[in-house]
Amino acid sequence: MSEERELLRETVAALVEKHAAPAAVREAMGSERGYDESLWKLLCEQVGAAALVVPEELGGAGGELADAAVVLEELGKRLVPTPLLGTTLAELALLSADEPDGDALEALAEGTKIGAVVFDADNVVHGDVADVVIAADGERLTRWTSFTAHRVEAMDPTRRLARVEPEETSDLAADPGLVDIAAVLVAAEQIGAASRCLELTVEYTKDRVQFGRPIGSFQALKHRMADLYVAVQSARAVVDEAIAEPSPSSAALARITASEAFSKIAAEAVQMHGGIAITWEHDIQLYFKRAHSSAQLLGAPREHLRRLESEVL
Repeated sequence: MSEERELLRETVAALVEKHAAPAAVREAMGSERGYDESLWKLLCEQVGAAALVVPEELGGAGGELADAAVVLEELGKRLVPTPLLGTTLAELALLSADEPDGDALEALAEGTKIGAVVFDADNVVHGDVADVVIAADGERLTRWTSFTAHRVEAMDPTRRLARVEPEETSDLAADPGLVDIAAVLVAAEQIGAASRCLELTVEYTKDRVQFGRPIGSFQALKHRMADLYVAVQSARAVVDEAIAEPSPSSAALARITASEAFSKIAAEAVQMHGGIAITWEHDIQLYFKRAHSSAQLLGAPREHLRRLESEVL
């Protein structure tokens, strides 16, 4: 990782540490807009999070997909609700046009407008607060210039979803494979959440005492946590490769690997925490819900596996 990208990671991590404690995350996910507007403003103004993939001549930071992935991974560690995913994808969609909408891109890059991309109209991330909505069907991108949105109750309270219906639309551009880009970014977020979930589990097993000893000292649990560490690091390597060279195959593999790793770690975390893990007061249940909801967000892993099979056969 470059020195600049590592600095970006450290800056986001510091903001999250200061402004996204578990209590703040819970307050944000229950708010009217589904995210902490003050933290979003800080991320946009101090980090330029919403401007990373937008060229400098259009009001952005002129960064790369890997920069957005770094920020999403750090936000994923604490399950921080933000509209960054949808906004980044909307920017990439607008940039696919022969003549990009400069005003919309500038507003999205500043964070004063929120973007959303429709892959499934019944489950659009932050669709109920989006200003710029673009649909992707694998062939064409269509901008929904007028639409209605209704919030839907989701299993994962940290990720706001909405049902969005178009009223007026206009053709935008050829679809550059936006679903694959989305898959890579979600996979990066999953890796962040999985790594933090494992950290919390290790910390708990060091503190939880049974039979006069911390349960983390038992050989069986040591082996299980070692296996989970390998799962995270193996998935991270696959996701990093997909970020560096995104393609339909690498995106599908990243989604499969990240989804399986996160789901496995979240399930083991529940087991190792015991009954407390499924109480509302404990954060592990939020990681468990995020693991399963993220795995289904862009289609179930088996769908990505079928896509991967079609690429190699």
